[in-house]
Amino acid sequence: MSNRLRDQLDEDLVLAPGVWDGLTAVIAEQAGFSALCASGFAISASLGYPDAELYTMTENLHAVRTIREASSLPLVADIDTGYGNAVNAVRTARRFLDAGVEAVFMEDQESPKRCPLTTGAALPLLDVTAAAGKIRAVKDTVGDDMMVIARTDARGDEALRRAVAYVEAGADLIMPVTKTFDTVEEWAACHAEVGVPLMATLTASAWTEKAFTPEVMREIGVGLAILPTQLLMAVAGVAERTLSRLARDEAPAQVGEDEGAMAHHRFVDLIGTADVERIQHTYLPESA
Repeated sequence: MSNRLRDQLDEDLVLAPGVWDGLTAVIAEQAGFSALCASGFAISASLGYPDAELYTMTENLHAVRTIREASSLPLVADIDTGYGNAVNAVRTARRFLDAGVEAVFMEDQESPKRCPLTTGAALPLLDVTAAAGKIRAVKDTVGDDMMVIARTDARGDEALRRAVAYVEAGADLIMPVTKTFDTVEEWAACHAEVGVPLMATLTASAWTEKAFTPEVMREIGVGLAILPTQLLMAVAGVAERTLSRLARDEAPAQVGEDEGAMAHHRFVDLIGTADVERIQHTYLPESA
């Protein structure tokens, strides 16, 4: 089976925005992106939780299926730690492959994971042999049908050692987190060491968001870059301001205009109302 994301990576750097439901998937596709990322941070936040693996594999899979139904773009999915050991990770990979996902990224933290951006503490990691075993198990399960991206939350030389082990286990890309390395030069060294493309996380307010221009990423071996939180933060900011003003009894029309609300006719077009009406007019009795 052809993997569309792999085909895109063979051509050029791929940027994938973080989405968490059907609406955000549609907006991202219409904006012109060629791939999407089912952001674990955003999916967790949409449920009202921090990014600490508080939601289940099934809840994550449900969000991914909703995204896939809304958009046909190649989809990269965050499967956290695989939700357990190698046996659990294999089942997770099978389910996400069945859902039409082109690539998954899995980290080497102990389960339940913690978001490195929201904690200053050192994160407990799996032994490198156990982490590599999970990657090998997943890759042996999905073969070339789905790309496996190995994320490491280690730092410095330890991260390089793990990255090499993960590639030997079958990882298609290596994903250092934003705290793994401190400089562009260290990223370039990682790419030279592992010999496969890197995946960068351009998280809002992280140093990589500022330093990793498309030109820089191409130079240091980044093949895939995700934007996991930009849309989430933008939506949350507008929602907070809008609702705060409405709660103070400000005029809804004025609030909407000030906050840049989408016009109603544009929104109904965005969500496919015309397609539903066409089906209704074609197939339903006139009395309906």
